[in-house]
Amino acid sequence: MTAASTTRSTLREIELDTPRGRITALRNGRSDRPPLLALHGWLDNAASFIPLAPHLHEFDLVALDLPGHGTSAHRAPGYDYAFVDWIHDVLDAMDTLGWKRAHLLGHSMGAAIATLVAAAAPERVNKFAAIEALGPLSGEAALAGKSLREAVAARRSASFRPRKIIPDIEAAVDARLAVGDMSREAARLIVARNLAPAMAGADSGFVWRSDARLTMPTHLRITEAATRSIVRAVEAPTLLIAADPAPPYFTPELRDGRMSCLRDGRLIVVPGGHHLHMEQPEVIAPLLRAFFDWDGASKN
Repeated sequence: MTAASTTRSTLREIELDTPRGRITALRNGRSDRPPLLALHGWLDNAASFIPLAPHLHEFDLVALDLPGHGTSAHRAPGYDYAFVDWIHDVLDAMDTLGWKRAHLLGHSMGAAIATLVAAAAPERVNKFAAIEALGPLSGEAALAGKSLREAVAARRSASFRPRKIIPDIEAAVDARLAVGDMSREAARLIVARNLAPAMAGADSGFVWRSDARLTMPTHLRITEAATRSIVRAVEAPTLLIAADPAPPYFTPELRDGRMSCLRDGRLIVVPGGHHLHMEQPEVIAPLLRAFFDWDGASKN
């Protein structure tokens, strides 16, 4: 049995029928343990937490496929992926799971979403661990009008072509690696969950499951001052794990400025790439376990 299949066997598929649509997830089945909700990055999916899962058996771990990602439902035709809507997707998932409170774990976009959840609904969050993001991407106020015009024009003129057929999983992995720096093994885990058969029948190839609307330009980004105001509203103890070297959109200066806004925050910098939680789970998991303090103090 390969390492990947060993880690995958610790999780099982579940479906959550929420008021906003069907959300799929991977769960380790330990419902008697402290709840831990994991949120993945942009165009990733629940499989990004497969490498960490064997190291987090002390928790009731649920890793979501956010709407439009993995095997979850897409937004209804005519609707968009407004960033604040993710807050309600997360809270709806917690409600469907029967969780009044939970620990949050987010990577990249998932960490940005979790920041908003922790700020907007502090009564639902025990502790919050962020990997490679704290708050959403901010924008310059002077560019807001230009960005809005471009985003609206892109949507009004969009005509999505039939999806290109991908011959096999390795070709899909090559495509994923062309737009993101990660190990091939990590990319394969994410890609495998993001592929659907192109049509019925053998050897027909694959297409991406993820919603093409996720790649559209953002209408509005809040300013950095507004982002820091949101971070200040986070009440839960917060751990930020950041990679060294830092990505250009989350520089050490930006990271440290946001960290200074937290009431109870700790920063740990780890040498590695953006997907360090997948590539170094044996390093990241002990940091998470120590932070979440699984002694039973955090109960559902």
